[in-house]
Amino acid sequence: MAGSLFRKKSIALILKDAEEGLDEGKHDVHLKKVLTVRDLTFLGIAAVIGTGVFTAIGTASFHGGPAVILLFIFTAIACGFAAYCYAEFASTVPVSGSAYTYSYVAFGEIFAWIIGWDLLMEYAIGNIAVAISWSQYFVGVVKRCGINIPEWATMDYASAHTGFNAATDALSNHQSLSSLDTTVQYSYQAWLNAPTIGGFRIIMDIPALFIVIIITAVVYVGIRESRTANNIMVLTKLIIILFVIFAGAFYIKPGNWSNFMPNGFKGVMSGVSAVFFAYIGFDAISTTAEECKNPQRDLPKAMFNTLFICTALYVILVIVLTGMTHYSKLNVADPLAFVFESQNSKMTNIFAGVISASAVIVIASVLLVYQLGQPRIWMSMSRDGLLPKIFSRIHPKYKTPSFSTVLTGFVVGIPALFLNLDVVIALTSIGTLFAFVLVCGGVLVLQNQKDKPESKFKVPYLNGKYIVPIFMLITTILVYIKVPGYYSSLLHKEGVPMLVFFAVAIIISIYTFLKNFSLIPVLGLLSCFYLMAQESHTNWWRFVIWLLVGLVIYFTYGNRNSKLADK
Repeated sequence: MAGSLFRKKSIALILKDAEEGLDEGKHDVHLKKVLTVRDLTFLGIAAVIGTGVFTAIGTASFHGGPAVILLFIFTAIACGFAAYCYAEFASTVPVSGSAYTYSYVAFGEIFAWIIGWDLLMEYAIGNIAVAISWSQYFVGVVKRCGINIPEWATMDYASAHTGFNAATDALSNHQSLSSLDTTVQYSYQAWLNAPTIGGFRIIMDIPALFIVIIITAVVYVGIRESRTANNIMVLTKLIIILFVIFAGAFYIKPGNWSNFMPNGFKGVMSGVSAVFFAYIGFDAISTTAEECKNPQRDLPKAMFNTLFICTALYVILVIVLTGMTHYSKLNVADPLAFVFESQNSKMTNIFAGVISASAVIVIASVLLVYQLGQPRIWMSMSRDGLLPKIFSRIHPKYKTPSFSTVLTGFVVGIPALFLNLDVVIALTSIGTLFAFVLVCGGVLVLQNQKDKPESKFKVPYLNGKYIVPIFMLITTILVYIKVPGYYSSLLHKEGVPMLVFFAVAIIISIYTFLKNFSLIPVLGLLSCFYLMAQESHTNWWRFVIWLLVGLVIYFTYGNRNSKLADK
């Protein structure tokens, strides 16, 4: 049994399966190879710059102040290390499975299943968050046009209930409804006016379901159509962001930057989920490997293009936003539009309206990339026998994974009606970081394989034998000296993730010294695991429960039906 859990799929077999065809043994059915490095870069930008810019960047700035640019830079560096590792795998194993396939090669089947199941959560939950965020902007845009959608049809049940309770408490203390936060007012009205069936209030986010249906239809029709739609949306996105930067520069008040780190380093790091959510996406383009004209060359280029462009735009945007409006006012659903509205002029109100209207298009592009990615993970797992064959069915006309695409629409659309945005963002971040950790670890394994095919991109080898252990030792001592009581503060439930991080870091440091591990993958693994450790213990519990559910499915179906079981 133990041997079957760690059975590996050779790179030669993976490439052979992809060449022979994807659809239940039909050798003449393949995905269309139409994507170039420009298309892949646009897909990356589409996935990365979306909800992170139009929603999460405000929350992160609220907690960290202008100093949140440090978190954006640190996160970009961590993602950069991971990007190196993704690039080597994508160039070595140019198929649609992304981190799932890479883990199959490096660690074996059980890890492949775990990361595949994790990726399904990442893409599904990520798209639920994007759909909810899109809905918020859409409701605001149509309201400016004089169309009022009932509040109960534009939000989730839990948020409405929480807002209603908060408003009721305030009203009982003789506060007026108009004096409350607009979000609380909105939630109160949603709960109050919602239709009921058998005493149960009907509250759901209908616009979120609507956009999922539209995007799923585009993805279903074909990769060429998806590429064209995405390129148009990304060009619109870049124009809007550059407009915000240049127009906003005229309204900057340097005094807003005076308190650079208002809540200390802890405040900066509290925005990890929001900031990392803003970077999720560059890895998603690896799921389109079998639709690239030259994946071994173009995928690595596109990943690095995406990170460089997006990091520069994020840092400049934070500087502009926190310069235009005090950081304490940025915890809003639409920070880019809000900073212009807060200038209280007719011209800036027009700017805000244009930005909100454009966000409806821009955020939809993120949804498109993830709706492309998730079906291709289903497809790859099905091709290996870990899921039923229907998941790898390819449409004879459109050349897309038809069943998986439709299923993805249901998996994203239905929960988007009911889930809360904050919880969804946190789950997406921890799932993606876990994938990054395994990919970085996988490169360490891959570099020691003697029979691997030649890759057009390799992670530069820098011996971490002394650098990693010394760095960890110095860091540990500095934390002990500079932050008295830090280690003792970890001895409670919220500190458990950091204790796990330190244990993993010590083990990795020892192995790096003994095995001469490459520096970049090790730094990628440690930095991503550190970001994971910043998540709350409740978020870790949700993540672990999701993985346990996946393991039940694996042991009841995947392990017995795996194609490697026959061998």
